[in-house]
Amino acid sequence: MKTNNKKAKKTFDAVKSMREIRDKISIEIADMNFEQLKDYFKRNRELAGKQK
Repeated sequence: MKTNNKKAKKTFDAVKSMREIRDKISIEIADMNFEQLKDYFKRNRELAGKQK
């Protein structure tokens, strides 16, 4: 019995996307102190809530 091993072409790569997002955030927060980090994540959490 033969198996059909056709690979579907990906239109979205979740792992690649997650790595890009993580790298972008790492660069943005690299030189922030604790208070700046709190403000950064609070601001981005509020923006994410508005997009829903």
